[in-house]
Amino acid sequence: MKAFGASTLLALLVLAAPALAQQVKPAPKEAMEPPIKQLEAFRRGDFDAAYTFASAEITEQFDRETFELMVKGGYPEIARSASASIVGSVLAPNGLVYLTLKIRGSNGRSIEALYELVLQNGQWKINGVTAKPDSGVI
Repeated sequence: MKAFGASTLLALLVLAAPALAQQVKPAPKEAMEPPIKQLEAFRRGDFDAAYTFASAEITEQFDRETFELMVKGGYPEIARSASASIVGSVLAPNGLVYLTLKIRGSNGRSIEALYELVLQNGQWKINGVTAKPDSGVI
């Protein structure tokens, strides 16, 4: 019985794979600009400019000063990056964009960061970031 269930599940996954693959689309080029421009602003120490790339949801949660403290305290590699590159992008069916970046901090540590972007008033805005240590070199 277990073998029948597993083989049936495998067959369904194989049949569904093309449909799932068609739903995954690369992110629009315009959506890739905000994280890169925000990182450039952070490198200059221009947190005012960096804050302009945040979504309305983020700016409602954090005023400008709290935003700076949050980034410096929680994301030191992002706050002071030495280099960054986009290594993956997806336009989700719900319209959100997810970008994967490899970032090397000026502290010598590397992270992989997943950025969520939302389209607001015709502009892509950063709606959140999650980061994890990354041993890969960029």
